[in-house]
Amino acid sequence: MLGPHLLDWLHLGLRWLHVIAGIVWIGTSFYFVWLNNHLRHSPDQPPGSDAELWAVHGGGFYRVLKYVTPPGMPGTLHWFKWEAYTTWLSGFALLVLLFYFDAPVLLINSSKTALSSPMAAAIGVGTLVVGWLVYDALCKSSLLERPLAFSLVSLVLVAGLTAALFQVFSGRGTYIHIGALLGTLMAGNVFFVIIPAQRELVSALTEGREPDVELGRYAALRSLHNNYMTLPVVFMMISSHFPFTYGRDTGWMVLAGIILSGAVIRHWFNLRAKGVANSWLLPAAAAVLLALVAFTLPSASPVADGDVSFEEGVEIIQTRCAVCHSASPSQPGLTAPPRGVAFDTPEQILTQAAKIREMAVVTEIMPPGNITGLTEEERALLAAWLDQYTDG
Repeated sequence: MLGPHLLDWLHLGLRWLHVIAGIVWIGTSFYFVWLNNHLRHSPDQPPGSDAELWAVHGGGFYRVLKYVTPPGMPGTLHWFKWEAYTTWLSGFALLVLLFYFDAPVLLINSSKTALSSPMAAAIGVGTLVVGWLVYDALCKSSLLERPLAFSLVSLVLVAGLTAALFQVFSGRGTYIHIGALLGTLMAGNVFFVIIPAQRELVSALTEGREPDVELGRYAALRSLHNNYMTLPVVFMMISSHFPFTYGRDTGWMVLAGIILSGAVIRHWFNLRAKGVANSWLLPAAAAVLLALVAFTLPSASPVADGDVSFEEGVEIIQTRCAVCHSASPSQPGLTAPPRGVAFDTPEQILTQAAKIREMAVVTEIMPPGNITGLTEEERALLAAWLDQYTDG
């Protein structure tokens, strides 16, 4: 009993740390992109400074000055890196604990492929490594000078990868890995590009030589890439709560649409911060999201021949679902029913009818990894039972 309890607290602690670090990292990303977009030249700014900004917050006025080459090394220089590193490290630890240690349940799609847990983990880690190498190569190519083409190629590659992972992973596992990939690209940008460029700027100032302006511009562009990836990554962090997005074979299309709309929304905010008016980006993003709403409408339930007795439906649920969803789960590693949902009595089952339909009939994401072997015939019987004995 003590082992699972401590493991639950470890999961909680890592999730909490991951969310806190992610908030700080995304917050600094949003702030500095906003800051750069609002900096303006002023006749009153100090000599040697490139631009300035005045702001009011928390009962005081703030003056921000930007220097490419300040007159001297400041006594205290604040760096922004551990927010990124902590977010990535805690996220990867969660990926290992939740998905690799329990791959047959949460990660592997047993109805499509037979993978061992080590092989599934290798595919997952390989996705992160190869994904970074491909992205880094694109950033070093001439494609980087054509932002629209770069964005379209990146979206096509991510959509293709998502579709491929859907063939071996569960929908939830696929979404989490695409989120982990984008998070890896963002952390890689910080570790391999942005921080080294900032160290070079500091070295140049210390040694009294001119900084490499192109290196700084390149690092700023990678930082801007991070800014555009934030909204899609936040969605993937919360996506497990919304199975209607990933719980179907076409879930990769849904994710591609959400990534596209998130990046477009972020672009609108960035343009607005620069004082550039745009009237079509937000409507375009809204149109994509509305199209996704229509695209994810539930399809017709499987049809069973004849009526299904009340007892027959209850038996299917208690046999295939109550392994986990019981006051005393028999599934190893569980000490309580997930989210407090138990199917020990017909009354408990009926109160959860809508969720049962969504999870086991419409999206088919339950049982996770189909560990209890719920058949298509049983899903059809369950759909008919829900139609007969519930209000839908």
